[in-house]
Amino acid sequence: MSFVIAVPEFVTAAASDLARIGSTVSTANAAALAPTTGVLAAGADEVSAGIAAVFDAHAQAYQALSAQAAGFHDQFVQLMNAGAGQYAAAEAANASPLQNLSGPAANAGHNFGYGNTGTGNIGFYNQGSSNVGFNNTGIRNFGIGNTGTYNFGGWNTGSSNFGLANYGIHDIGIGLTGSYLIGIGGLSFTY
Repeated sequence: MSFVIAVPEFVTAAASDLARIGSTVSTANAAALAPTTGVLAAGADEVSAGIAAVFDAHAQAYQALSAQAAGFHDQFVQLMNAGAGQYAAAEAANASPLQNLSGPAANAGHNFGYGNTGTGNIGFYNQGSSNVGFNNTGIRNFGIGNTGTYNFGGWNTGSSNFGLANYGIHDIGIGLTGSYLIGIGGLSFTY
């Protein structure tokens, strides 16, 4: 994973520098317009007139390319300025939620996260006290969707279960129904 750090002030400064460079180049191109397009033939012969025409054609092509480059440069500067604005907006948006967490957390029984009710919950939509994770109900559950007390894992119901989808007391495993069981579903034994 790559990390990119962009400081909006630096991007704005770079866009300003680019605008100044573009202005200098445009001034130089304008100054070169008359001397390069108005080359007179060195003599009255056809060769001198042909060479003057070649210089004039090259000067006009240069001026046309310079105008296109100036247009591209102006668009680039506009995009840099817009990018700086986007970075500044993103920084402001990222900072705002973090600053607002202290207010609701202080008023929600010292919960940390979103949608928690009770006290000491960490995570999202926990109900009760000292739950860690997502959508736990009860006391000191850790994981996802546990109901009861001291459950660890996911979707356990009861007390002190460890694993997934256990229903009972002190079960260790997956899909156990009863108490003091170790195993998976029907393949379990009592300890």
